[in-house]
Parts: sequence; C-alpha cells; structure tokens
Amino acid sequence: MIENTFIQTLIANISNEKSLNETIAEVLDISYDAAHRRASGKSKFSLEEGIQLAKHFGISLDKLFNTSQLDFVAVEKTLLIDSEKDLETYYTKSFNEIESIPQKEKCEILYSAKDIPIFYTLSNRVLSKFKAFVWLKILDPKFKELSFENYYPSQSLLVSAEKLGRLYEKFQRKEIWDITTINSLLKQVHFYFLIQQLSAADAFTVTKELRALINQIEKELSSSENSILLYHNELLLMNNSVLIKGQEVRYLYIPFTMLSYYRTNDRTTCKQAEDFLGKQLYNSKLLNASGEKEQRTFFNKIYAKIDALEQLIKATLALDFQ
Repeated sequence: MIENTFIQTLIANISNEKSLNETIAEVLDISYDAAHRRASGKSKFSLEEGIQLAKHFGISLDKLFNTSQLDFVAVEKTLLIDSEKDLETYYTKSFNEIESIPQKEKCEILYSAKDIPIFYTLSNRVLSKFKAFVWLKILDPKFKELSFENYYPSQSLLVSAEKLGRLYEKFQRKEIWDITTINSLLKQVHFYFLIQQLSAADAFTVTKELRALINQIEKELSSSENSILLYHNELLLMNNSVLIKGQEVRYLYIPFTMLSYYRTNDRTTCKQAEDFLGKQLYNSKLLNASGEKEQRTFFNKIYAKIDALEQLIKATLALDFQ
C-alpha cells in the first residue's frame, strides 16, 4: 500500500518531459530496467533509495504512512550556535547545501527581509566582523565583556563567511524590503556604542560600509546584468523566511532562533509558502520597474536613517561632559 502511494506521489511530481522509469533511473543512477522493476513493483525500493527520491522531489515520507495527517510536516533543524566555531560550521554547511543544488535547476531565492539579508553582511570584512560580534555577544557567554575593538575573528571564519556571501550573488533573487529592514543593524550599532563596547570610530566605519552596501544595491537595480528584483512592501511585516525555488527542487527556511532555521523540502509546504510570498510580491512595489522618483524616495529614506544614527553618535560625543 505504501509502495503504491509512493509511486503515485512520484508520478504526480515528475515533469512531463520524462517518464517515471527515466526519472527513477536518473535520480538513483541505476539502469532503465532496474528502474522499471521498481516502478512496476517487481522489486522494492531500499530505504536509502526512498529517502533519495523523497529528497529530490520534496516528498514528505511521513505523509506516506498517514495521508490524512495533512497538518503535519517533517522538518530539519539547522545547527544551534553557541560559539565562533559553531558559526563557522553554520556558514560552511549553508554554503555546501546551496552549492549542492544542480546548476541546471536555475534556482531563484525569495527572501522576506525583516533584516538585511545575512548574505550581504558576509562579503564585506567590517560588516561581517560586526555581525559575527553581535551574534556571538548574544549566543556565547564568553563574549559578554568583549569589546568590538578586542574581537579578532579567525581567518577561517571570515573566509567561510565570504564564500557564502559570494555564492548568494550567483542566484536570481527576489527580495522584499521595507525601510525598516535596516533598523536592526542600526539599533545594534547604537546599543554597543552606548555601552562603550563599540567605539565611535568603529561605529562610523560600520555605518560607512552600510551606506556603501545600500548604494551598491541601488546601482544594481539599474544594471543590465543585475540578478536582484527588489520589492518594497509597506503593509506586511517580513520574517526572514527564505524559499529556494528551482524547476524541481524547493527548500523552505523558517527562522527558529537568531540564526537557526527549520528547513523542509516538503513540496506541499513549499508550494504554500511560495503562494504566500507571491501574495507579498503582488502587494509590493517592484523598485526595478519604478521610476527614478520612487527609487530615490525609497533609498533616501534609508540613507536618512543612517545619517540620523551618525548624528546621534556625534551629539552624544559632543554632550559627554566627563
């Protein structure tokens, strides 16, 4: 019974261009005859083969045992981070997961950006160092009293971070932003400046590079070679969920803790997430296709927030009577 359900699920998920036998043979790297025997029920799939096919097509195996349980889905939890080494492992595993997607898939990434997408803060050494500092200050008790000036991230951490950031640039991206998307980073700069764990000079270096990053994104919108579609949504709160969407594969990442995610390739769940993100896109303004006035208005509001933080820091320094 389960075997028949599995075969029917495979048939429902394969493209019209290939037969069931061809698809099974390709995914499992077996002969056409061996694939035919499995598809016809003459031979049974091994557990490893079933998992391999399920992963390829985003099929939730738990549903095969009880198809009435439509409100449940199996998810994988990414690594919890408690140390700098964990953070490096997180970067490396994320890179390996994304890079393993076949190039023929021509995937696009849909990012609901409550905060500046993590990938942007990994390709720049100062922003990468600052974000790692913030995360580890919160996640690793050993970092509690450490100042930014005295934090020296390992070279391997910076390299793994930059590799992941550069990989993101290779994908077609659809990102949904609001002008509040940069708020978290600005608040972090202000907070650590106020408690004297980030110097004014370092704070200004971070804001300078943040401004350069925003300027780079702004210029990319009008580039003929740009790979980003940037949407402005004023109505909905984003949640940092990420959907990687290919011709056949789907991966959905939902925030669990600060950096950890629940990950699933369950096709039904990914389709539901894609539909919801599609509604967000529909109710958003595509800045790439907007006029110069609308683009400038959006980015000027972001630059104004950065300027306001810099002025606040300068005012604090000027009023420091001690």
